[in-house]
Amino acid sequence: METISFDKKIIENYIESIRPPVELRKSVDLGCSFENNEVVLFEIRPQWNDETKFHKYPFVKAKFVKSQKIWKIYWLRADGKWELYEPNPIVHSINSFIEIVEEDEHGCFRG
Repeated sequence: METISFDKKIIENYIESIRPPVELRKSVDLGCSFENNEVVLFEIRPQWNDETKFHKYPFVKAKFVKSQKIWKIYWLRADGKWELYEPNPIVHSINSFIEIVEEDEHGCFRG
């Protein structure tokens, strides 16, 4: 699990680097979660009719396949189903995953 811990720190640093300015974070923010060899990046927004309640809206997921030492990248379709990201569904490092998310060549992750 040493690799996952190292990769977790890389993702946390990445999220911190792209978060909106502090004064906007009550309206929109970014976060990440880690569970079962998966990392999910999401937006955090207040509920439209109750600004004291916040919701997480995932936009990209990467799953680490330990036996192959690869990351599979998924995007969230409008119907709520995760789909492999084409044309680059597999990467060998978390840094490559971040590069693909940043490029967002097909507008699948953050529009």
